[in-house]
Amino acid sequence: MKLDVAKDTDHIDWFILLAVSGLMLFSIAFVYSASASFAEVKFGASDRMFWNHALRVVIGLAIILFFAKFDYRRLKKMSQPILLAALGCLMLIFIIGTSAKGASRWIHLGPINFQPSEFAKFALVLHLSALLADKQKYIRDFKQGLLPLLLWTGAVCGLIALQPNFSTAFAIALISAALMFVGNVNLKHFAVMGSVALAGGALFAVSAAYRMRRLMAYFGAGDGTNEATVINYQLQQALLAFGSGGITGVGPGQSQQRNWYLPEAYGDFIFSIVGEEYGYIGVVAVLICFGIILWRGMLVARRAPDDFGYFLATGITFTLALYAFINAGVNSGILPTTGLPMPFISYGGTSVLFSAAAIGILLNISSKAGVYPRKPK
Repeated sequence: MKLDVAKDTDHIDWFILLAVSGLMLFSIAFVYSASASFAEVKFGASDRMFWNHALRVVIGLAIILFFAKFDYRRLKKMSQPILLAALGCLMLIFIIGTSAKGASRWIHLGPINFQPSEFAKFALVLHLSALLADKQKYIRDFKQGLLPLLLWTGAVCGLIALQPNFSTAFAIALISAALMFVGNVNLKHFAVMGSVALAGGALFAVSAAYRMRRLMAYFGAGDGTNEATVINYQLQQALLAFGSGGITGVGPGQSQQRNWYLPEAYGDFIFSIVGEEYGYIGVVAVLICFGIILWRGMLVARRAPDDFGYFLATGITFTLALYAFINAGVNSGILPTTGLPMPFISYGGTSVLFSAAAIGILLNISSKAGVYPRKPK
């Protein structure tokens, strides 16, 4: 049967595209409100960060459209060079990285600020998906199947943890573990190596005093130090923002917590500003959008025309959903304070642009699903 490739775009998942576009476009208003007070003091212009973010959103939408038409199967052979480039960027941080708040997570190249961990997490998802697709015949063998996956994952997570950025390393480890699980690795091998990784991660987590203070602050056992007080202060201000918002919110641009009460109001804690200004309705609307991305993303994975598309769609969907869940959990006090952004909403070019590229790839997989039906195994 002859396949009509020209009809690929007829099958793009419009639910995903509309949900992501809505989040990105509304994030312009969210960021402007959350950053106005800070930008006025730091830059002398309350709209400085607004225009920066708006430009990134426009570029991000263009990136989505580009990758939606770029055949994702061409990325399979490129996956290892892409991941090696990401590892190179992670190592470059220790040479020319910029330190802030006790960690080196950014590379500054003139006017461009680049966070390699955002690149690395999607590069790892891409390469693990390619490996899982190629290794299905012997995936249950430890040496040929699981070990290469663990080595790549360990390299990425280890370099990120050394920045130090334990929360991102832990999130990427969870994403990798989820991919290995759906990739049919041997569960006995998986359980043993998972236990070792958890034990090592736990030891690393308690090896630094500041991480211990974060955990103690979360469990209500703060030691009275300044850092523990700041951690609790952030959460208290975020909860005040949610409480002030009520059902319908105080209105766009009317947030009080953004006025130097809530640190990182435009970044990691922007979700609480959404709750304050748009209320319960706004918070639910944002979560519904991510629910749509999760639902439709898993549907795209199930309908993917090949194993590579299946694993890649699963990895992209789980990554975005996990980051959204963790950020919402941190803002509401369900989870300990971390530095993970809310996808598509938090201020930050690297996160927005790489998440946009990932969504474009997911849309391309969806466009192939109806044209190239997956052969059952």
